[in-house]
Amino acid sequence: MFTRPLVIAWKELLQLRRDRMTLAMMAVLPIVQLLLFGYAINTDVRHIPTVVYDQDRSAASRDLARSLSATGFYDMLGDVRSYLEIEEALRSGRARAALVVPADYASNLAAGRSSRLQLIVDGSDPQTVGSAINTASGLVMARSSELMLRKLAGSSAGESAAFQPIELEPSTWYNPELRTAVFVVPGLIGVILTMTMVMLTAMAIARERERGTLEQLIVSPVRRIELVLGKILPYTIIGYVQMSLILLAGRVVFDVPLVGSLQLLYVLAFVFIAANLALGLFFSTLAKTQQQAMQMSFFFLLPNILLSGFMFPFESMPRPAQWLAQGLPLTHFLRIVRGITLKGAGFADISQELVWLAAIFAALVLLTSLRFNKKLV
Repeated sequence: MFTRPLVIAWKELLQLRRDRMTLAMMAVLPIVQLLLFGYAINTDVRHIPTVVYDQDRSAASRDLARSLSATGFYDMLGDVRSYLEIEEALRSGRARAALVVPADYASNLAAGRSSRLQLIVDGSDPQTVGSAINTASGLVMARSSELMLRKLAGSSAGESAAFQPIELEPSTWYNPELRTAVFVVPGLIGVILTMTMVMLTAMAIARERERGTLEQLIVSPVRRIELVLGKILPYTIIGYVQMSLILLAGRVVFDVPLVGSLQLLYVLAFVFIAANLALGLFFSTLAKTQQQAMQMSFFFLLPNILLSGFMFPFESMPRPAQWLAQGLPLTHFLRIVRGITLKGAGFADISQELVWLAAIFAALVLLTSLRFNKKLV
C-alpha cells in the first residue's frame, strides 16, 4: 500500500538532487535572510538627520544642540539660516527634523522667563515623528527640571520660586494628521512595481529556453544589448498602467495628496521600472527553469520590503545594511515618489536619487547583456 508513494517520493528526491540551484537556494537562502534581517531590522528610530535654526547663537543654545546629539537619536547636520532652508532640507530628504531656537533663548533662561523651542519633523514618515518628538520632549523636560531645581536652591524662604520651564512646540510638516495611508500608499507603488516587473521578466529567457524558441533568437542578427532592451520595453507600458491605477485608487479611496508634479513622477518612474525589468532579465539568465526564476524573484522581493525604508526606518539600520540598501532600486524610488507626492519635491531635490537609479539600471543592463550567451547550453 505504501510502496508506490515511497517510490514516487524517492523519484522526487532524485530529481531534486539533480537540480543543484534549487538545493543551494533551499540551504543558503534561509541562513542569509536570517543573518541579514536579524542584523539589519531595528524598529528603534535613531540617528535622525537634523538641522538647527539657531537664532540665539549663544552658549546655552549650542549646549542644547549638543545634548540632543549626545542622545544618539539625532545626527546634527549643521545650522540653517531660515525656515526656507529648513523646508529645502526636509523636502530633499537631507534632514528629517529641525530644531528652532528663538533669539531670546539664553536671555529668557537667565531672567527666569519661559522659553519656547520648536521641533519641526518630517511627517511623511510617521515612525520618525514619534521617536523624534518623544526624545526631544524628554530632554527638554529634564533640562527644565534642572533649571527649576537651581531656581529653588537659589531663592530665599520668602521669595517665590515659580518658574516656567522650557517648552517644546512640535510641528509636523507634510502629514500633520499622521495618517498611515499617506505614508504607505506612495510606497506601495514602488513595492508593487518591483514585485510584478521583476517577476514578469525573470521568466522571459527561461520561458524561451523551455519552449525551444531560444533558437530563433540565436540565429537572428539581434545583438545582446538589443535583446535586453527589446525585452524591457513592452513591460514598461504595463508598469505605467499599474502605477496610474495605484495613484488613482490612492487619491480616490485613501485621499492621498499629490503635491508635486505628476509629469516629473512619470518621467523618473521610467528609470525605476526599467531597472526592475533589467533585474528580472538578469535573474532569467541565471535560472534554467521558470521555477528557479520565480524563486529568485521572491527572494529579491523580501529584502526590498524590509531594507528599502518601506516598512522600517532607513536611519535605524546599521551602516552596512544601509550600504546594501543603496543598491536596491526601491530605496531610491521610495524617496522620489514620497518626495514628489507628499512634499512637492522638484527635480533638484531628488536628482541624487535619479543618479543612483540610472547607475543601477546601467549596471544591470550591462550584466544582463554579458550573461546572455547566444548559444544553447
